[in-house]
Amino acid sequence: MPHQSPLALSSQTANSLCLTVAPSQVLQGTDALQQAIVVIARLGKRPIVVRGDRTLSDTPQLQPLLNMQLPVAEAAYIPDCSEASLESLKQAVANHQADVIIGVGGGKALDTAKLIAYQCQLPVVTIPTSAATCAAWTALSNVYSDEGAFLYDVPLPKCPDLLILDYGLIQTAPQRTLVAGIGDAIAKWYEASVSSGSSEQTLIIAAVQQARVLRDLLFQKSATALKEPGSTVWQEVVNATVLLAGVIGGLGGAQCRTVAAHAVHNGLTHLPGSHNALHGEKVAYGILVQLRLEEMVQGNKLAATARQQLLKFYAEINLPQTLDDLGLGEITLTQLRHAAEIACNPNSDIHRLPFEIVPDQLMAAMVSTTTPVEAGRSNLGIAAINSTATQGSEDTDI
Repeated sequence: MPHQSPLALSSQTANSLCLTVAPSQVLQGTDALQQAIVVIARLGKRPIVVRGDRTLSDTPQLQPLLNMQLPVAEAAYIPDCSEASLESLKQAVANHQADVIIGVGGGKALDTAKLIAYQCQLPVVTIPTSAATCAAWTALSNVYSDEGAFLYDVPLPKCPDLLILDYGLIQTAPQRTLVAGIGDAIAKWYEASVSSGSSEQTLIIAAVQQARVLRDLLFQKSATALKEPGSTVWQEVVNATVLLAGVIGGLGGAQCRTVAAHAVHNGLTHLPGSHNALHGEKVAYGILVQLRLEEMVQGNKLAATARQQLLKFYAEINLPQTLDDLGLGEITLTQLRHAAEIACNPNSDIHRLPFEIVPDQLMAAMVSTTTPVEAGRSNLGIAAINSTATQGSEDTDI
């Protein structure tokens, strides 16, 4: 079961709230990286690049980093953004006498870079190589086990010092990463509106409304953007997934950031077969689970309508709708229960829902994300779980 972070920071004191709204500087454009070299040099003279297991030389768009007139070191987060990797990278920073951290890659590379920079008290630059998450923006890092299972998150005292959003670089990523980013970003509305929709705090109201704007933008523009990579509408969707999604978490804080959709993602990461699915794909599936919970537990007809709307949208842009779509169609009841129990642990964000949830209810929702809308409260998912359990052992495939 996930444990509490030994590194977690409190952004709130008895009399004040520390806001981490945005990076100090954001550079965006088709040649943003080339323009940013001068800015990076102002932050430090001995940069170290934290990346995944792909070298910088594999991506021509990253050549400006290698051509800086500065001593640049590289270090990979291996095997994951884990405590062991963090210790190894801190040693690499010390060995190079680095004075600025540059995170290059996907969400885990950027989370690793941000956390190392905090631990070493150094400035950090984030350079996303895809639009799969808003990690380049946020003052937050997620820590995983060496095997890729989510353990805890670490709120950071500030957002990155510099974010470089280079459209030419983003366009080299597989289209699937942008689709996943859309799934991760659109979750902001479904989670923030449930956890914080009734808040009277000014910035939280603003965050929830921005989440609605983000949802509507993605509904309207995603399909076109995916057909026209590099176009203006494509850039707008990239901005939405990387930048606007980050703004919402910055304005609203943790209570606007995650609820059940991300909790489901966290539980799924503890299943070995889940690692072929991207973060945003698991989160997108988690939105359907959250809406299904609202239907089953509250009899919420608006949630049922929203789920049907999302199912159509997912089909249009190829987001997963079921466990099978995530490559988890063969998991056993024991494994499903394990994921549900982790998602429902006492410290989980799933408890930001306005009603209590237990693992059995979550399991029922997880296996009935595509069920037709039922009149009133539905026990279809629970019946499916009970039927499977009575037909065989806990190791029976679901």
